[in-house]
Amino acid sequence: MSMGPVSSRGFHVHLPIHNGAPAATPIPRQFAAPTADRAAQGTIVPSHTWYLPIKRFCDLVLAIVLLIPASIFMLAGAVLIKLTSRGPALYRQVRLGRHGRPFTLFKLRTMKHNAEAETGPVWSTENDSRITPVGRILRSTHIDEFPQLFNVALGQMSLVGPRPERPEFVAKLDWEIPYYRERLSVCPGITGLAQLRLPPDASLDCVRRKVVHDVYYVRHVSPFLDAKLLCLTGWRLFKEMYRSAWRSLLLPSPDEIERGFRRAVGMNSNEPVIPHVTLTSISSVERTGDSNPETEMVELQDAGN
Repeated sequence: MSMGPVSSRGFHVHLPIHNGAPAATPIPRQFAAPTADRAAQGTIVPSHTWYLPIKRFCDLVLAIVLLIPASIFMLAGAVLIKLTSRGPALYRQVRLGRHGRPFTLFKLRTMKHNAEAETGPVWSTENDSRITPVGRILRSTHIDEFPQLFNVALGQMSLVGPRPERPEFVAKLDWEIPYYRERLSVCPGITGLAQLRLPPDASLDCVRRKVVHDVYYVRHVSPFLDAKLLCLTGWRLFKEMYRSAWRSLLLPSPDEIERGFRRAVGMNSNEPVIPHVTLTSISSVERTGDSNPETEMVELQDAGN
């Protein structure tokens, strides 16, 4: 049974990439290099190949050590997910690893159960309505990614490397973006150069910028670079968890109150906000005839009551 056209890497192009775009969307010529030209580009080879076996050993040891404290956060997150939404707490999704080998990635579920039942595979956005309240906390603190330590222990991922992508997206990104396939020359990572320097994927332009960072990492992977990325990741994780804990002790912000009000009354985000009423706005109402100070004072008192 035919599964659709096949890219130069052997991936079947049969599903939309984002925002429900059909797979048959024409490929822009400026982004899609001919097959012969892509073959002539060669393969990016790490400059320190001796480090790759050592990197795998360090990943295994660190993953086992980190799983001990991370299990406490994963257990707490799983309980909150089960108490606040339907569906499994652990989310499984197929991703592509080194050399395009598929594997099952583990995460704590942060969206509604079967979130892609109607849309199909799509990228998540910053204010995605499918994300649950508990899921927003787990995402802001990156606790939802802690189960990926099991993938690292199994040898499917590394602590540091390019972000693992879904095969539905890789099939088209590999065709549209030159050198995208070079990301698959090393194991994908929980954190990495592109993840620390750039925001999450939201468009093809975002992916192109990340490919530049990923190819740089593939070429220059080294113990010193990995150590720096791990230290910066730990520092950022600490700051984000501290900021999230501090926000939980504060009163809701005006924006949060406004969003909560809109949800409570069923108001769309595009509808105008209810204007604020002040004594000045009340007293400035146009009146017919001569104004009476005593009458205006009585009206203001009634408005205050």
